[in-house]
Amino acid sequence: MLDLDRAAARLADAVEAGEAVGLIGDYDVDGATSTALARRHLEALGLAVHAEIPDRLKDGYGPNRGAFDRLREQGCRLVLTLDSGTTAFEPLAYAQSQGQEVVVVDHHGAEAGLPGAYAVVNPNRRDQRSPLGHLAAVGVTFLLLVGLNRELRRRGRFASRPEPDLKASLDLVALGTVCDVVPLLGLNRAFVVQGMKVAAGGGNPGIQALAAVAGLAKLDEARQLGFALGPRINAGGRMGESRLGLDLLAAPDEATAAPVARRLDALNRERQEVEGDCLQRARREAERQAGLGMSVLVVGDEGWHPGVLGIVASRLVEAFERPALVVGKGGKGSGRSVPGFDLGGAVIAARQAGLLIHGGGHPMAAGFTLDAERKDAFQAALQAALAASPVGGEAMPLVVDGELSAGSATVELCRKLERLAPFGSGNDEPLFALGNARVVQARAVGKGHVSLVLQAPNGRSLKAIAFRARERGLEGPLLHADAPLRLAGHLRLDTWNGRTRPALHVRDAAIDGG
Repeated sequence: MLDLDRAAARLADAVEAGEAVGLIGDYDVDGATSTALARRHLEALGLAVHAEIPDRLKDGYGPNRGAFDRLREQGCRLVLTLDSGTTAFEPLAYAQSQGQEVVVVDHHGAEAGLPGAYAVVNPNRRDQRSPLGHLAAVGVTFLLLVGLNRELRRRGRFASRPEPDLKASLDLVALGTVCDVVPLLGLNRAFVVQGMKVAAGGGNPGIQALAAVAGLAKLDEARQLGFALGPRINAGGRMGESRLGLDLLAAPDEATAAPVARRLDALNRERQEVEGDCLQRARREAERQAGLGMSVLVVGDEGWHPGVLGIVASRLVEAFERPALVVGKGGKGSGRSVPGFDLGGAVIAARQAGLLIHGGGHPMAAGFTLDAERKDAFQAALQAALAASPVGGEAMPLVVDGELSAGSATVELCRKLERLAPFGSGNDEPLFALGNARVVQARAVGKGHVSLVLQAPNGRSLKAIAFRARERGLEGPLLHADAPLRLAGHLRLDTWNGRTRPALHVRDAAIDGG
């Protein structure tokens, strides 16, 4: 990556001179893990580190003048922006005018020009070709710190003192990588596999405290990071307490981390309530647009809470199988994409065309600020971009990896499938079709989930669970099935009361033959 060696050398100078270093992170999991990783490592090298996390509701995304001012008042002439900064032209120009040197550490899409910075470490710069464009920001941060250690080693810094062990922080890298939904291929896969080993061994106190609050007896699956820990960390930024994610992950011990974890859990419950109301209204408008043949959904309301727009967009993508963008107060919005369509690039192009006030992102997610009068033109531009993409504007088909019967769903098969993990973007969990399955027991559980017992013609039974069945329109068909079903789902092990057996996690369902 261009500028990595230059940035590592500047950081090494700061270590040798004992400079105070400022960090400006982001309020999502990737930003929190990047900032915590940099803070813990630089402090281990003896530096005074001061961190700023922008408030999603007050500051918006990315570095701002106020953050640079506060860091300058604390003596930070050198500032790192983490998971942001690549398109922050005005704030970085301001920092430069005030005598601050800025190192951008990012992975978001770039424009042809770069902001005025001492270094821009981003595998997705347009003036380079890098095989690392799939990294999350925390992965880029990790490589920069590897470069810093290498440079300090070259200068003899560790001849008489221990070198901080970066591998011990791979649980942070795994967490940010999984939660930012980047492809789990190549280096990302190595980060997650090794990071899960660190997490299972009780590495980061904040991660362990949050796992305990989430009711996880142990951390042994990458999906736990995305479904249990990630939403709780994100809840701080979504509900107006942006710094909590960093405070949790940079905590020195579990006693410090535990109250932060409890607060994040409470905020996550609050977020779920706000999200439910927003999603219900967003779905109605999305259904109308889908009925009109819109290939990209753009829905919004001034009253929608800005902290839940991204997760509501994700739910709409899941339900309607097309890119979805959700706009709230002040025209601020968040979007999520489908594989094959670079939403971040399309949003940047729309901003350059004058259709947006602000906008940027990466292939699967984007943030923007929209003038309501340009909503239709913006939506039309996105639909044209989608039509020209590999997806071609069509709904993504549900592609299964194999056929399954209730009798062939065994513990042995589940254990073989587990060897393919970690699963995620770029390494999807195998999806199986199961036909001619009769529901012999069905009951609603939790908030809109359905628990099932399926029976095949040979009499063998299989446990199944459909999470968020009500939200996905599956609750009625599954609870009142009067004919054999054809199901698509993921096969996983389920352990309850000391008994381990296979279970089908239902992705979709239809009347067999229908």
